[in-house]
Amino acid sequence: MLNEAYVQSRDLKDGIRAIEFFHPSHNSLPSDLLVQLAQAITDAGKDDAVHVIILRSGGDRTFCAGASFNELVSIKDFETGKKFFLGFANVINACRKCPKPIIGRVQGKAVGGGVGLASAVDHCFATKFASVKLSELAVGIGPFVVGPAVERKVGLSAYTQMTFNATEFYSAEWATEKGLFAEVSESIEKMDEAIMVLAQKLAASNPEALRLLKEVFWKGGEGWDELLDERAAMSGELVLSEFTKDALKRFA
Repeated sequence: MLNEAYVQSRDLKDGIRAIEFFHPSHNSLPSDLLVQLAQAITDAGKDDAVHVIILRSGGDRTFCAGASFNELVSIKDFETGKKFFLGFANVINACRKCPKPIIGRVQGKAVGGGVGLASAVDHCFATKFASVKLSELAVGIGPFVVGPAVERKVGLSAYTQMTFNATEFYSAEWATEKGLFAEVSESIEKMDEAIMVLAQKLAASNPEALRLLKEVFWKGGEGWDELLDERAAMSGELVLSEFTKDALKRFA
């Protein structure tokens, strides 16, 4: 299992469900995993036995390296490119529409789409090793699809800063100051303890109150189906450019 990509759901206790994804290449996300991840979140949202979701990745290092570079390099036409980036859009929208609170668990570095995932959850915990980077501009694209989620969490100024400094990591402390992370722990063990404390509190709360709170917290995101579709089209066009193809070859 440790060398095979997967998305798996596991019920812990008291109505808490953990959704975990893994890829041997630093938890990067190819199309098939993105489809599975969006579906797992949607299914958990519809399950009356689930009261709170923990979104996590496997391993103890990188949380998520973002898009699969191997798949990006292989894209040859606009429709394939747009479809790939819609995979991230669908995961973000699944988080937005899910009526259950989603807790993020970021044990290590988050890059590109990984920052998008951390931004799309409702409350995010991290370790001190969880530095963040929006790397898209460095490969000739731009964080278009994850942008609305990131900007919603950290604000336009910090989003712009990360976007333009596409080769720079920002520390977990910086991300906490900007609102991306709610709490930073010294170790994975301490982070997991803090996550379970909050998860159990939420699982014992009124489900209808939590559903209504999600609507309140995500007010303004009602048009994201169309918005992220447009953003996926932007990236789908750019990934075909010679500039991006050359950049991807250097990074892949």
